[in-house]
Amino acid sequence: MPVQDRRGPPPRHLPERLCRVALHNRGVQEHSIASVHAAYRDGTLTTTALVRHHLARIAAYDRKGPALLALLHVHPQALDEAARLDEVWRTAGPVGPLHGIPIVLKDNFHTHDLPTTCGSTAMRGFRTAADATVVQRLRAAGALVLAKANLQEFARGGVSISSLGGQVRNPYDLGRTAGGSSGGTAAAVAADFAIAGTGSDTGQSIRSPASACNLVGVRPTRGLVSRWGVVPNSLTQDEAGPIARNARDAALMLDAMAGYDPRDPVTALGRGHRPASFAEGLEANALQGARIGVLQDLCGREARHAPVNAVIEGVIATMQAQGATVLRLELPGLDALLAGVSTERWEARIALERYFAEFGAGQPVSSFEQVLAARSAPAPIQRALDADYAVHDGLRDPEYLQRLARRDTLRVRLAAAMAEEGLDALLYPLQKILPVPLGLDDQPERNGALSHGTGFPAVCFPGGFSPPTAQAPLGVPVGAELIGPDFSEARLLALAHAFEQAARVRRPPPSTPDLPAAAGHTSAA
Repeated sequence: MPVQDRRGPPPRHLPERLCRVALHNRGVQEHSIASVHAAYRDGTLTTTALVRHHLARIAAYDRKGPALLALLHVHPQALDEAARLDEVWRTAGPVGPLHGIPIVLKDNFHTHDLPTTCGSTAMRGFRTAADATVVQRLRAAGALVLAKANLQEFARGGVSISSLGGQVRNPYDLGRTAGGSSGGTAAAVAADFAIAGTGSDTGQSIRSPASACNLVGVRPTRGLVSRWGVVPNSLTQDEAGPIARNARDAALMLDAMAGYDPRDPVTALGRGHRPASFAEGLEANALQGARIGVLQDLCGREARHAPVNAVIEGVIATMQAQGATVLRLELPGLDALLAGVSTERWEARIALERYFAEFGAGQPVSSFEQVLAARSAPAPIQRALDADYAVHDGLRDPEYLQRLARRDTLRVRLAAAMAEEGLDALLYPLQKILPVPLGLDDQPERNGALSHGTGFPAVCFPGGFSPPTAQAPLGVPVGAELIGPDFSEARLLALAHAFEQAARVRRPPPSTPDLPAAAGHTSAA
């Protein structure tokens, strides 16, 4: 996206105290990248004031109050970086489309200036000399890395618990999880600890937290976004993508993150497929004339599925009211096929051993074996890591080869279904049931395998809420997902954006309300 031309005299900025009052009065919890930049331009907000606002909320809500436990490391130089970005904006204009936008990174993304721990006490103090490629790209676009987020330890599961950070809580229902494995990022963005963030997705680890926390999450096409510098779980399934409060912010994040990286050769597949901007094509009327297929196979049929199904029916009705044609489809045998396409169990040991061979020298742990020997992970995660390590020569295992073949079968089956009906996308609930209560080992009945099993892109977006309860005054968020053919992110985001503009589903969580304007004086978390 072109950077706005700011030639001529810079705007007059309000004094810092008045910036904080203006920030409070504008209801900044639901600010977008565009509204932040508008406030920067008219002089009613600075990056420093915005960072102070986020730090105050982190101090009030992450380890205190609702104790979301969303973050692991808050950047100690965040205010210094904010001041630098303010000076650059004042004297030269924005360096890129994310100038002065505070973000959080899942703590399996390398940062040269903060630890990268994967939520593991065994990895405490693990540092790398360089940023992950996507982190480099985000900083180059002007983003400010405010914090590293808690996660399911080593991204092995779907409830976001770690030995280093504890259990992430869902800000909409503190008795439930925030999804996983990028639950810390999602809880932080939902609670306005930052404007947007990043996640990684081996199974559904961007989209499950987006669904649970009333956010937009994008799993990109295999090859669109570099995975270099993101601690791996799988050679074929891993992807990195954005988590944001709306589709436009997710698109702006993806604009910065996407691109070829020679350190991740699979990104060569994306060359020539990236649009000039994912954000520029977002129009409120994108659903007019669209053809959407609803995968009935992925909607549950038992009583426990009723809250999610009711939300999906509301999504369908809104899409139809906006001019979309919606077809209900069933693909016989889809459930059985989806059950046999996951490959990470056969790839995890190889992926992690290669990772530690490249980055582990001189670190607190320098091998996958040492991580296991520490015995520090929560019991379910430790069992998963042990099971991964027990797989020898997984890439030659006959079952692994069969799974690769099933992935090809699923790709063709899905592409053919869309082609036969002339569909723009397929729609389904990301999870058939609500996020599980705290204390369970994992989140069952997720549908994310449709994307990770094909490599096709998927966008999860807020669909609505379950009925309110005393514990969840707004209800529990329910995410709907759109999937399309390779490199259809721009179309999927446009459809999600159009629904968003019509339905206005996004709500801030009641557990983390606005702070008094005076809280903006807080300078550290």
